[in-house]
Amino acid sequence: MSKQKNEQQNEIDASRRRFMIGSVGTSLLMAFGGVSGLVNSPSAQALLASKSFSPNVWIEMNSEGEVLVNIAKAEMGQHVGTAFARIVCDELGADWYSVRIRHVDTDPKWGFMVTGGSWSVFQNFKMLSQAGAAGRIALIEAGAKMLGVSPESCDTEQGFVISGDKKVSFSEIIQRGKFDKILTPEEIKNLPLKPVKQLKLVGKKSQALDIPAKTDGSAKYGIDVEVPGMVYARPIVPPTRYGSKVIEVKDQAAKGIAGYLGYEIITDPSDMIQGWVIVLGETYAAAMNAVKAISVSYQKGPTAAVSEEDIQQEGTRLVNDKNQGVLFVDEGDVGAVTDLTETHLTSTYKTASAIHFQLEPLNATVEFIDGVCHVHSGNQWQSLTLPAVAKALGLPAEKVVIHQYYLGGGFGRRLFGDYMLPAALVAQKISKPVKLIFTREDDSIFSQPRSPSVQRFDAAFDGKNALLSVEHALTAGWPTLSMAPGFMPDSLDKKGKIDPFSTSGADHWYSIENHRVRAINNDLAQRTFLPGWLRSVGPGWIGWGVESFMDEIAHQSKQDPLAFRLNLLDGKGKNKAGAERLAHTLKQAKEASGWGEKLAADEGMGVAVCAGQERTMPTWISCVAKVKVNRGTGEVTLKKLTLVVDCGLVVHPDGALAQLEGSVLWGVSLALHEGNAFKEGKISATNLNSYSPLRMNDVPELDIRFVESEEAPVGLGEPGVIAVAPAIGNAIFDAVGVRVRDLPIRADEVKRLLNS
Repeated sequence: MSKQKNEQQNEIDASRRRFMIGSVGTSLLMAFGGVSGLVNSPSAQALLASKSFSPNVWIEMNSEGEVLVNIAKAEMGQHVGTAFARIVCDELGADWYSVRIRHVDTDPKWGFMVTGGSWSVFQNFKMLSQAGAAGRIALIEAGAKMLGVSPESCDTEQGFVISGDKKVSFSEIIQRGKFDKILTPEEIKNLPLKPVKQLKLVGKKSQALDIPAKTDGSAKYGIDVEVPGMVYARPIVPPTRYGSKVIEVKDQAAKGIAGYLGYEIITDPSDMIQGWVIVLGETYAAAMNAVKAISVSYQKGPTAAVSEEDIQQEGTRLVNDKNQGVLFVDEGDVGAVTDLTETHLTSTYKTASAIHFQLEPLNATVEFIDGVCHVHSGNQWQSLTLPAVAKALGLPAEKVVIHQYYLGGGFGRRLFGDYMLPAALVAQKISKPVKLIFTREDDSIFSQPRSPSVQRFDAAFDGKNALLSVEHALTAGWPTLSMAPGFMPDSLDKKGKIDPFSTSGADHWYSIENHRVRAINNDLAQRTFLPGWLRSVGPGWIGWGVESFMDEIAHQSKQDPLAFRLNLLDGKGKNKAGAERLAHTLKQAKEASGWGEKLAADEGMGVAVCAGQERTMPTWISCVAKVKVNRGTGEVTLKKLTLVVDCGLVVHPDGALAQLEGSVLWGVSLALHEGNAFKEGKISATNLNSYSPLRMNDVPELDIRFVESEEAPVGLGEPGVIAVAPAIGNAIFDAVGVRVRDLPIRADEVKRLLNS
């Protein structure tokens, strides 16, 4: 199903949803469901008692007044559970200190499960608010009867229903009351939600609910799981992602290692795992050491000789061929304008491979119980991963359960849980529970890298250097093509499918009368590795090209780069509301950063803007970078980043700031430090001695400001990455007059440009 069709289906399902509020034993349960009639009808009671609801929101309150909010999202440091709980409890009027959260498994009652795209709060805010409001109304109705007052005179606060100087606690209401209410979709739609000014939890500072567990060591991550009778395993990752075959395994040297249990050659009917050997041990140390002693001979796959340069050269060929690709944007008549003008500007921007390098290495523990495969691991997209596990095992989907744990970092790597497949296959083969752990090197080789990318831009100007048109061609490996092709819509010209996560950001909010974007899949990249969704996904590398080239256009037009952007953010046509909000952040960033002030020698300021990961879920950000460049060495020192962010209503301020700080520093790392390379068909830098993310001593001063807003909240996990790299590149040009066009920005390249 395409993403558009999936969203339409969700809207249809939402129109049929009812909200059930009912007593089950000594608890009050509140849940969205599809049943009609009364809560005390047999069908509704069966649903409530079995907790078989859909989609992924239900709330439970026990006889002590304690509130449990179930979270069908992955927790990987973003504190999503706290945000969700505050939204519910604000509307409910519960005591915040009585609240706890629980992350759930893949029972179908939770509906479609995915954590990515910065979608969580954006997609669930209204539904969670409605759930809390519905619960509040039900509690008020029951409490009013106990108090002998009218419901209209009541409100809820701190876990009580209050009317004047009378009050009754939620716990007493649940102990004495009986609930049997169902709200129709129309009633849900018309629920009275609290105005923003009346909210006491949303938008206010608080400690995340999961911090104590994460600091005292009680939080359980996938790598912590142990089940009775399990053996340990480490993979021997094949030389290529696809096409390698095991010829011979020699393990004589491993047989002397205490605890070594042998090896298994894995055959995957789904062909996702090809050429794998899994080494087993009584302990992880035994399995890990045995891998070092085992020799495997392969028939290597067809991409065993492919290098980073090969992929980039193919990308350059593709963007330079105007017959390649399909249309993503086509406004005005770029061809006619280009043919009639004499002044043109052409630039090519590139990015190197980058990997997620999350702190917790990949892992999965798998056991079979009564014919059901239980997978214990952290995952971001259970609804994508579970069917893949079932297919590999030859089981129906209902025979697989993924038990969710905290993620020690995700950043997109744990969206598609391909790391679960070898664990599940070997557990099935040996009929024992298996705990598979990847070393850092294993994890890196088996990574889903952000693909190397190439973008070409062509701009045309009139005789006065005013911009007339922009043509943009972009190419990379496409994650969605390999992992979720059903989410790929038709291209604008209907000549093929398009990966929306590898094109978003090219459809920016600037008003350009003649604008064309061609999207091209780099098939060599696609065949060499599994392209991954890495934090900020397509806009993370597309924004590098778009915002750097906008700076080039501004200088060609002899305009201040910030003023030039404001002129193009005029809000005409389809860009109206979005461009106006983005322009507002840019004006504030101009003031906050001291744009235009006199700087020291070889210092410069650069600006860039972005609007989140997608136009359909924009987060408005303007970024100003201040740098100093050493002309002798080419070394770039990032001194300060100023960001102004409009994300609508800020639900959890501490979490929001942490999300921005983390994503902004991720952007710095990708801009100045992180760059991997394919060599002989696989990633070459596999540990921190060769792959060097941002270090603490290189962290710049950060000035992050949120626009006060009562608009609907949008996402924050990824947008902060996008504008950082181009702002730095543009600042380098402002400082020393050279234009860098490749990421990461290396000192030797800056030095070469300075000397050329």
